Amino acid sequence: MNKRKRKKPTKLSTPLIVLVIGGALLIAVAIFFALGGSDGGGTPKLVVDQEKIDYGDVKFGVNKTFAIKVTNTGDGVLRFKEKPYIQVLEGC
Repeated sequence: MNKRKRKKPTKLSTPLIVLVIGGALLIAVAIFFALGGSDGGGTPKLVVDQEKIDYGDVKFGVNKTFAIKVTNTGDGVLRFKEKPYIQVLEGC
């Protein structure tokens, strides 16, 4: 009789399975952030309670403080691309 060797079905190795599952998970996360992670598409609107603060004449070296309230009255999420700053103008 002729003995033939039967080919055993090959098993995927564990690192290959982990690699395939990890790749599929990364693709799913990328799709979630691209499509599902939107902010709703609204438009933010920044409103400040005071546009001008007038202290009158102030001597050099004297510190003055003030508080302003900044509110987003729009229907979108307000995000700053840079750190906000305040500009001080003299003689306005």
